[in-house]
Amino acid sequence: MPPTTIPVSSRHVAVVGAGAAGLVAARELRRDGHSVVVFERGNEVGGTWVYTPHLEPDPLGLDPKRPIVHSSLYSSLRTNLPREVMGFMDFPFMIRPGEGRDPRRYPGHREVLMYLKDFAREFGVEEMVRFETEVVKVRILDSGKWNVQSKKMSCFSNENGNEDDEIYDAVVVCNGHYTEPRVAEIPGINSWPGKQTHSHNYRISEPFRDQVVIVIGSSSSAVDICRDLAAVAKEVHVASRSVADETYRKQPGYDNLWLHSMIDNARDDGTVVFRNGKVVLAGVIMHCTGYKYHFPFLDTKGIVTVDDNRLGPLYKHVFPPALAPCLSFIGIPWKIVPFLLFELQSKWVAGVLSGRITFPSQKEMMEDINSFYSMLEAAGIPKRYTHCIGESQFEYCNWLAAQCGCQGVEKWRELMNSAALVNQQLRPETYRDEWEDHDLVLEAYEDFVKHTSASNLQATTNVK
Repeated sequence: MPPTTIPVSSRHVAVVGAGAAGLVAARELRRDGHSVVVFERGNEVGGTWVYTPHLEPDPLGLDPKRPIVHSSLYSSLRTNLPREVMGFMDFPFMIRPGEGRDPRRYPGHREVLMYLKDFAREFGVEEMVRFETEVVKVRILDSGKWNVQSKKMSCFSNENGNEDDEIYDAVVVCNGHYTEPRVAEIPGINSWPGKQTHSHNYRISEPFRDQVVIVIGSSSSAVDICRDLAAVAKEVHVASRSVADETYRKQPGYDNLWLHSMIDNARDDGTVVFRNGKVVLAGVIMHCTGYKYHFPFLDTKGIVTVDDNRLGPLYKHVFPPALAPCLSFIGIPWKIVPFLLFELQSKWVAGVLSGRITFPSQKEMMEDINSFYSMLEAAGIPKRYTHCIGESQFEYCNWLAAQCGCQGVEKWRELMNSAALVNQQLRPETYRDEWEDHDLVLEAYEDFVKHTSASNLQATTNVK
């Protein structure tokens, strides 16, 4: 069956969230001639890159009625990818002059926020954003249009202000997925007397001084946080389900940091037993165990659901076939180079909504989704990893680029990402400040000349 073509048109589009995904979605939608309103709960752009010292009252983040803090940044966070890889394709993440700017190649979180603010200013995105406006409900109408209910609010409070009830032709969901924590299931944990928390509520190490802390997880946040804690804690024990059950080793460069296999059980005397047989008397368990997809405002009459952290059904991680193209999601995949993927997904959504890009039928999309699910099942990949596309991310991004008729991923970016991952494995303590891909850095900056004036382009030798 040939793909259907939507008549070329301009749509009135609601974008939920003004983080990196929402900003580039708004830009691409407007570039394609759409009318755009961006709803942002906070008082500035940046989404998860807006640091706050505020913590939620529920350290595990399980209470659905808790006041939610939308950032998961810890104070010491630096990017785990080089800035050249991270940036949008036509707005390079280069060193920029100015007070408070971070010239390092792996900058701190504040520099990323400043980059996103530069992007928003450069492309006039802020004028489309309604700040301190929370989306309360998004629902499909019988007409096929979307009802968006929102309310004004004050940042870090639950004060209600004016409420709006509006109709849109389409909705693009860009609210991120770093606010609803997942926690590990530990036998006996309900009678364990210690404190539990999630990395979502971690900011600084000082509250853990002289304590024995168990960190669960092996992701980038777990790697960073356990080392943060080791500088002040009495002992730090990392539990990872990705290592063999007999694993027990002290981490190089530390006298108080050990890597274990996963926790077997917790006991009411305060001890925790690992699968390697080691027993540790601990005061804190910190879950660095990721997040759940969560869309409390979205009412699709059961068409879109979250099952074991699989959001679906979604065609190519973006469109639910029964509601496409007027409902879409940007930024669902993980273990990816985020800004690049957001940009290409946004170009695709914008072009499909305008009718510039052809689109498969609902039947064809569902067949593709079912084939994808069957492939995952045959490979023994659990549902919760449906959107983990790290190994195939560049193939996916190049597929998106082909749909949009635009340039694919630069080869240097793909090679630099691979080199960065290898370097991280070889130099876990120093990879952010020591690297060997200088030739790729030069190639990147040669490419950046196409997108910026020579006067603004910093010499590659200044990258720190």
